[in-house]
Amino acid sequence: MNAEERNRENKGHRVRIEGGTSMQQSVIMYTLSTCVHCKATKRFLDACAVKYEFTDVDLIPENERKAILADVMKFNPECSFPTIIIGDTVIVGFQEAKIKAALGL
Repeated sequence: MNAEERNRENKGHRVRIEGGTSMQQSVIMYTLSTCVHCKATKRFLDACAVKYEFTDVDLIPENERKAILADVMKFNPECSFPTIIIGDTVIVGFQEAKIKAALGL
């Protein structure tokens, strides 16, 4: 089962993808299930065997979505996707070079 299938089963709630090493910084992403840049980011992290957590915000029930969007806006006031948090670094959009640098790849 791939990451997208797991997320569909969890109806948008945060999903943990296993992989990576114990030395890896935490990676959290806020994504949209239909966003091509979000999907590309997930594929890139999977290809690099990076462990990450993600939330497909559009699949969250409406009564919970406002709180999640408030969290996103703390990191990215424009509330665009994907919003990627790697340790203390925030990256907006699929920016492979910045992701690699933040992960030390």
